[in-house]
Amino acid sequence: MPAEPIKQEAELPPRRAVGKPRDPEATKAKILAAATVEFAASGFAGASIDAIASRSEANRRMIYHYFGSKRGLWLAVLEAAYERARVAELKLDLVRLAPDEAMRRLITFTFDAFVGDRVFINLLNSENLHQARHLKTSGRVKEMHSPLIGMIREILQRGVAAGLFRDGIDPAQLWISIAGISYFYFSNIHTLSVILDRNFQSTREIAARREHVADLILGSLRA
Repeated sequence: MPAEPIKQEAELPPRRAVGKPRDPEATKAKILAAATVEFAASGFAGASIDAIASRSEANRRMIYHYFGSKRGLWLAVLEAAYERARVAELKLDLVRLAPDEAMRRLITFTFDAFVGDRVFINLLNSENLHQARHLKTSGRVKEMHSPLIGMIREILQRGVAAGLFRDGIDPAQLWISIAGISYFYFSNIHTLSVILDRNFQSTREIAARREHVADLILGSLRA
């Protein structure tokens, strides 16, 4: 599928510095929240700075003041979405669980992160259409994922030591499998429902899929 064309950004001419609002962090947060909704709905190319300004009750110049450009705002939205996901995962405190229980918890948590929320899926779809050209400029995303891979590696090592998991599993490859299997179900849930003539959005089908994914991944890890 060809990438959607990237619109040229009309950079604003240099002007005097914008006066600081009473609560700059709150203003930035409102802009970021509004941009997340707009970008998730319309993608990078289709999203409008004017719509984001209207939704956030901030003017265009304030948006450019904080984020530099539309691309800068898009990258900030992506980074914030990844950060929310990674912070939530690291709060699971999986080290206190047995290796197989910890892995099942991580798998089901990842699956459930997609339930009822298409925002992250839509953002990822749009960035992949652009071949991650914006994400490549991020200095934060790789750092965010390092603790996650380390956490998975620790669970695997404990599982091998306990005789539960086979040795030699790449934690990065495992994470791709967990996220990929979960992601595919929700990113294609409408077409799958039509093709297979089942309501995959129903609570029963989602619960069945969650257990299937957990059993499938854990089965591939067992010694």
